[in-house]
Amino acid sequence: MLREGREVIVPKAQGVVLELGAGAGANFEFYAPDQVTKVYALEPEPGLVSRLRKAARKAPVPIEVLTETAETLSLPPGSVDTVLVTFALCTIPDVPAALAGARRALKTGGQLLFCEHGRAPDDKVARTQARLEPVWKKLFGGCHLTRDIPALIGNAGFKITDIEAKYLPSVPRFAGYNYRGAARSS
Repeated sequence: MLREGREVIVPKAQGVVLELGAGAGANFEFYAPDQVTKVYALEPEPGLVSRLRKAARKAPVPIEVLTETAETLSLPPGSVDTVLVTFALCTIPDVPAALAGARRALKTGGQLLFCEHGRAPDDKVARTQARLEPVWKKLFGGCHLTRDIPALIGNAGFKITDIEAKYLPSVPRFAGYNYRGAARSS
């Protein structure tokens, strides 16, 4: 189901792309070479960088791996057309600072594309998420279950222009509420 989200959102990227939390490069195969000129793949986790570089060599578009955090992003202002984040906002320690850095790097009129899991709208599921989150974070690299993805994006100065929110099939409800869509700087 994570793959399906990537298949839908990544091909919408255009021009120069900044990918936050690129991990081991799971998104690379979905970039459209006729739409994307370059990807800055941001991944600060040392244990993933060698796998990311290996995936970058096989990617259908040019990839430059950046081993820094989005919070301290070194790209100049207005240098990217698209910011992409998939299944990474849950683990970024300071999401507001990371999204502020990404917004600075985004050109006027550029877009933020996202596919993330987060806080479910159902009270019972949300309570379960809150109860499980302390243990979940320890087991899964700091992954938060309760982040309000639309609010985080909106509070960072983006206006969501398209969003789909639903439970993913075959994923436990507490971990499977998914948001995907697009936003622009407001």
